[in-house]
Amino acid sequence: MVADLIAERTAAPFAPAACPRLVVKVGSALLVDPAGAIRREWLASLVADVAGRVKAGQQVAIVSSGAIALGARRLGLAKGGRASLEDAQAAAATGQIALAGTWASLLHDHGLTAAQMLLTLDDLEDRRRYLNAAATLDRLLKLGVVPIINENDSVATEEIRFGDNDRLAARVAGAAMAGGVILLSDVDGLYTANPVTDPAATLIPRVEHIAAIEHMADRHSASGMGSGGMVAKVEAARIAVAAGAHLAIASGHGDHALARFAATGHGTIFVAATGAPARKAWLRGGLTARGTIHVDAGACAALKEGRSLLAAGATRVEGRFARGDLVVLAGPDARPIARGLAEYGDADAVLIVGRRSDEHEALLGYAPRSALVHRNHMALL
Repeated sequence: MVADLIAERTAAPFAPAACPRLVVKVGSALLVDPAGAIRREWLASLVADVAGRVKAGQQVAIVSSGAIALGARRLGLAKGGRASLEDAQAAAATGQIALAGTWASLLHDHGLTAAQMLLTLDDLEDRRRYLNAAATLDRLLKLGVVPIINENDSVATEEIRFGDNDRLAARVAGAAMAGGVILLSDVDGLYTANPVTDPAATLIPRVEHIAAIEHMADRHSASGMGSGGMVAKVEAARIAVAAGAHLAIASGHGDHALARFAATGHGTIFVAATGAPARKAWLRGGLTARGTIHVDAGACAALKEGRSLLAAGATRVEGRFARGDLVVLAGPDARPIARGLAEYGDADAVLIVGRRSDEHEALLGYAPRSALVHRNHMALL
């Protein structure tokens, strides 16, 4: 009875009635076998599950890994195509055609249309490009199309890439205003310790405060195909829940993985925060902050009350940033407490840190702005 209640509590937030839009992420180790070929029968069972959800009224977007692994096999590249950035880019360009074609074919068998979206980090970090991507996703989903999304590895570099599709899925959920994200993986959830090395580790079915469990994640990837392990999944959860989307980690092994999760609820669910305005959700989910502004205890308390960051409450500035860039606001213990858009570049911010507002004009040589980071352009973490 207790197990049934836990299962219902875990899977219910992702059911079509509770979650009109869902993002499903599929890991490489599930979709591609060790020889680099698509597990077509397994994928066909997953597509049947997706079709069932669409028929029930749920709009579904897929974030699909696998392009590099598929391309590496076709090109005969060593180390699964990850020996160098150039190999990964070439493998991705080659494999993405096969990947998208397979998804499109299997969805077509159920009367569904697929669309392909390839995104880089900048597409979701730059506000204008983010809004463009969000508008495209919204239109596709309203048309009943199933978007197949992947990182554009053929052009992404180390500096402008997500590096794992877990965080990409969470960011896509924010852009699509989805209510849930399911990460189908080669692991079945978050454990109290690494289950590979600790037989006593137990599954955690529900997480309501991410900060309390971050130490339990490690970078182990059971398959060797992944690129982030549990650390990336916990970071994805942080992004998703801040945007108002529940996130589940569930095993994708075996046929009909989505249907099995719906029936058993076996996995870990990270419970979403209350819905935030779209701009606040975008700020919370940002991954490429240009700098950090440290604040004192008084400013920290003021920020938590919804006030702007004034220069008098700042203690020091790190990084190189321009006005309008995303920055992290850190408390006296150096822990991030908010993200926001800087009202000053770093050089001018340094001049006025810790100074009263009536001193700013003389220090800057021009009429000052009202805050270092305005509350309208800030989101608490």
